[in-house]
Amino acid sequence: MSGTTPDDVLTGRVLEWHREEGWGVLAAEALEERVWAHFSVVEADGFRELIPGRSVTFTAERAEQDGYRWRAVCVRPEGS
Repeated sequence: MSGTTPDDVLTGRVLEWHREEGWGVLAAEALEERVWAHFSVVEADGFRELIPGRSVTFTAERAEQDGYRWRAVCVRPEGS
């Protein structure tokens, strides 16, 4: 989905999360490529982290970040 904009809300899941480094990787069916996510964009109370396998909704922007072409702008874990 090359026409994705930061206003498009995607539904996906957390593929991996590096708690000690504060970043992870997200996937969505509507977007063929993986999305890099930083803890600072996670909308949650307390310690902001994501759990691999859990569902999330998120927005993303095109950006080169650690080998990824997409970067999350806002991530909401399921149930928050």
